[in-house]
Amino acid sequence: MVYQYIACTEYGEIVKGRLTAASEDAVNDMMSYAGYRLINLKPYIPFMSMERFKGRLFPVKPMEIVLFYRQLALLLESGINIVTSIELLQEQVTNHSLKKAMQEVLADLRGGDQLSVAMSRHPDIFNVLSCRTLSIGEQTGGLETMLRQIADYMEKELVASKSVRSALMYPVFALVVTVVVVGILVGFVLPAFSNLYGSLGAELPTMTKVMMDFSNIVRNNGLIIILAFLIVGGGVFVYMKTPEGSVYMDRLILRTPLLGRVKQLNELARCCRSISILYTAGLPLTEIMPLVIQGTNSRVMSRALSNVHQDMLKGEGLSTPMSKNPIFLPMIVRMVKVGEETGNLDTTLLSIAQNYEAEADDKTKTLIGLIQPVMTLVIAGIVGLIALSMVSAMYSIYGQAF
Repeated sequence: MVYQYIACTEYGEIVKGRLTAASEDAVNDMMSYAGYRLINLKPYIPFMSMERFKGRLFPVKPMEIVLFYRQLALLLESGINIVTSIELLQEQVTNHSLKKAMQEVLADLRGGDQLSVAMSRHPDIFNVLSCRTLSIGEQTGGLETMLRQIADYMEKELVASKSVRSALMYPVFALVVTVVVVGILVGFVLPAFSNLYGSLGAELPTMTKVMMDFSNIVRNNGLIIILAFLIVGGGVFVYMKTPEGSVYMDRLILRTPLLGRVKQLNELARCCRSISILYTAGLPLTEIMPLVIQGTNSRVMSRALSNVHQDMLKGEGLSTPMSKNPIFLPMIVRMVKVGEETGNLDTTLLSIAQNYEAEADDKTKTLIGLIQPVMTLVIAGIVGLIALSMVSAMYSIYGQAF
């Protein structure tokens, strides 16, 4: 069977690949012999497969996972064993992909596997950080607590993601409306006026001539322009999917006024909360960092954390490597240093996460408040410019006639 793996070298570098082996244990043995430490292992599913198609057709929403974790914690606290708890929850699940995953988790549990191991075989639904945290909870006897912490963590991530999406929703909608309105004016309204003005034979103002020429160019080369936009848009999309493109896009977003600050704060808050949860569970920082790196959505943050991890392996701690990269704000560097010195690193990181989440939420509201009037002014300016060119032409014709 073919397995897809993510592993960490002895120098802290993340490597990915595929191996053919009889079982997961065989893959573990092969990787250990080669000097790699496995972070994630799953069966390789080809791009065109029925399971992947069903997963795309019935995606599992993050809130469904949050609800599953909370309900499972509640059932376990009530004294119900884990197999019975998941059986009860499975009966309530309506999502096809989640129900199938829970069936396979149940089969693995009955076969003697732990919950974290069974869940780790479904990384598209249960992420690596969650499975690793649950593994520690199983070892310490605090599985219910870990389930609640993961649910809280995921909820915070959802709130942050929704706030950024809501900030971007209005400008995207306004841009679409602008394109449609300008398209109607250029494609239908301006040509009608152009024919009228041409029949009168009057001398038109420069601004009106420019608008008319632009309208003629768009009408005569409409298909070419649309095709060019599609090619450029497709090229940009493909480039953004490459490692270099995603890094460039992340850097561009981080440099954008207000939006970049919100993105940076959300990424730092996610990073701090992840480290805090795993550190509280008892995992050493050297093992925490690869999990946090894998869980981040930003290539820039991923590279920064990889550099921090490599310096940590050299014995430099956490705050000193962070101070070398400007993406880690001065406050987080100072507070992490205090947390290391006092031995309260987990509490300090959680406090930083809460502080950054609050600041990100405040700046998101400010961003939304600024975007709406700015986009309204942009739309009004474009439509007003076209209308002004038409009105000025009318006055010009009127003046030449009389």
